[in-house]
Amino acid sequence: MDVSKIQQELFQVIKANIPGHLSVTEEIARVLDVSVDSVYRRMRGEKTISLDELHALCSHYKISLDSVLNIQTGAFSFQGNLIDSSSFRFTEYLSSILKWMNYFNSFKQKELYCMYKDIPLFQHFYFRELAAFKYYFWMKTIFHFPDFTSRKFSFSEYPDEVFALGRKNLDIYNQLSITEFWNVEGINSTISQIEFYRDGDMFESDEDVLKIYIAVEKLVDHLEAQAALGYKFDHNDPEKKPIGSYEMYFNEVILGDNNQLIILDGLKLSMITHTVINYMITRDMVFNENMYNHVQNMMKKSTRISSVSEKERSKFFRTLHQRIARRKDTLKL
Repeated sequence: MDVSKIQQELFQVIKANIPGHLSVTEEIARVLDVSVDSVYRRMRGEKTISLDELHALCSHYKISLDSVLNIQTGAFSFQGNLIDSSSFRFTEYLSSILKWMNYFNSFKQKELYCMYKDIPLFQHFYFRELAAFKYYFWMKTIFHFPDFTSRKFSFSEYPDEVFALGRKNLDIYNQLSITEFWNVEGINSTISQIEFYRDGDMFESDEDVLKIYIAVEKLVDHLEAQAALGYKFDHNDPEKKPIGSYEMYFNEVILGDNNQLIILDGLKLSMITHTVINYMITRDMVFNENMYNHVQNMMKKSTRISSVSEKERSKFFRTLHQRIARRKDTLKL
């Protein structure tokens, strides 16, 4: 085992984890509490790092030691928190995601590949009515908050601070170069949730249900407009000034899993969603290379409907609108 080579590879991984506008040596010096010159000697392999330093670096930068040492254990290292419904605060959850989004956005090259099985978290915050309903669904059904046990849905009880934090996440999300994979089933979860609460008499009136469906329609319209232009823009901007590049792919047979591949200045990360709203992130090189290959395979088996394929794009979005329209027709207004 060439210790010097492994040490240099470790620092290459760490370098890829540090945003380009920061000094790599100064950041590492701060973690190890040593001088910048001392960091340079370690990076060149002139001085061997100690076990304590190895532990400090791997812990701080969330690096799997197995991966660095090229030990094939079949295990993958992930970083994340499991939500505890007894102490959960939605603002803290959104704030934790915001930290990751700011981290992603700190790199020069930032690409996000998303495979969706339903409307992604960020896009709910385009329209307050939709965001308010999803908040109610998560708090009542996923987290079983006691205050929501018998509470009916109400737009007025949706906290402003939650929506404001969601909008901040959406703003940063829109600055990234996004490639999304969709299936026509992508809005079924939201429709099913709306109808479940409607059947359970959890709405004050069908007028409230209509407002939510109108919000979903507006979101579909906005996504179609972005797909046609090939870039993202603020839905309140009449000039539709571009924010970030946007590619949309339609896959007729494969339903996504809400997982994401992020590429930051060449560094690959994967964000895995589980148990509806929990997430975990890995920098494991083997796992991420497999995820990257999966994304490339998805592209080959999908139809690009952004900027090109106007006929296929119109067909896809027409199907989504038809599914919403059928539900709206059943409302008693």
